[in-house]
Amino acid sequence: MNTPSPDFSPQLRAERIAVETLYRAFSEQAPDLVDAVLAPGWDDIPLAPGQASGPAGIKPIIRSMAAAFPDLHITIHDMLQQPGKIAVRAEISGTHLGELFGIAPTGKKVSFRLHEFHTLANGLVTTTWHMEDWFGLFLQLGQFPPPA
Repeated sequence: MNTPSPDFSPQLRAERIAVETLYRAFSEQAPDLVDAVLAPGWDDIPLAPGQASGPAGIKPIIRSMAAAFPDLHITIHDMLQQPGKIAVRAEISGTHLGELFGIAPTGKKVSFRLHEFHTLANGLVTTTWHMEDWFGLFLQLGQFPPPA
């Protein structure tokens, strides 16, 4: 992840660091990092099946992604920012070594895209709208999750 340039205002710098820290929680397999950057009422849109709302709801997802992809890494390709808003184009990569959505480990190296839009207030992420390319991931794994 890139460090904000020195000409960023303190607000923009704090907001960018908050969003980067959210992604670091996944790459570093450190779910508690979100406590410092997500607002207590953080709204994650859409919630994953079974996901609780707020910062506590993302922690099991971080843990499950880490179990499925122990070498998970998020690469940020683009960040577009204005005060209170950040758009991110990124890529998740890793080796599928643990169960994911009922799919047994395949040992395959995969990468898939994500696009997210974050709103922020007082240096904290308040809302995240996200879209991951799950279809592309499942094609790389060679299978889809079993029906619920």
